Amino acid sequence: MISVNKLVLLGTGLIGGSFALALKRAGLVRHVVGVGRNPENLARALQLRVIDEASHSAATAVQGADLVLLATPVGQMGGLIRDIAPHLADDCVISDAGSTKQDVAALFREHLGARLAQCVPAHPIAGSELSGASAAQYGLYEGRRVVLTPLPESAPAAVARVRALWEACGASVFEMSTGEHDSIFAAVSHVPHLLAFSYMNALLDRSNADACLDFAATGFRDFTRIAGGHPAMWRDITLANRAAILADLKANAARLAQAIELVENADTAGLTDYIERASRARNAWGSC
Repeated sequence: MISVNKLVLLGTGLIGGSFALALKRAGLVRHVVGVGRNPENLARALQLRVIDEASHSAATAVQGADLVLLATPVGQMGGLIRDIAPHLADDCVISDAGSTKQDVAALFREHLGARLAQCVPAHPIAGSELSGASAAQYGLYEGRRVVLTPLPESAPAAVARVRALWEACGASVFEMSTGEHDSIFAAVSHVPHLLAFSYMNALLDRSNADACLDFAATGFRDFTRIAGGHPAMWRDITLANRAAILADLKANAARLAQAIELVENADTAGLTDYIERASRARNAWGSC
């Protein structure tokens, strides 16, 4: 197994912190440097031994690193990549943990054009409502999936190294193109969040919103749980994957228009088919 001498986390929270803890438990990392803007969070990361050293300067921290993981919201990555570019060692591998990939690939091309062989975009499909270094956990990635979206220029050795490290965290690793990734996750993650936000906003517009929430039960809680997502994070994800999200939003709008028409026309047979198709597919998927 290829180990890491110096790992730098640009963003010391749930995702990056859990990656560091898993590699520490596997004995695959010697020194972890956490970079962040919140002194209290960095102090907590040191206290919990998520990291071995804290820094407020990404440019300083990455010097001598052999692996850098961008684990910040996607909206912050451009500035960080620009800042670290002149300070990276020639053999340093750069990866990320963002949930959109075409934008990250574009940022790598813009700021790390001479180092694309060492760039391996990635997306660990894991998370929690909790955040910060205190949320980091050893087993977050066990049994989870991680998607790698290598660039055409990504060196096979760099891809293999990132794959092996994620597998050491207990994850199953898959590869696909950046475009395929963004299309899939627009459909199964990004647009569902926007639909949940939309539904909550529509309910809040009602004159009896308080009464509705007072009587809401399990089904409503399940449906709207993801509407509690972090506003800035989901704003950045939406803008970063705008094209794929717009296509899926329009497809959902068309299906909603169909439902409205079926209800307006009291179309019993059509409404039954509409519901049954979705119900059958959801139950089959849920039993897998």
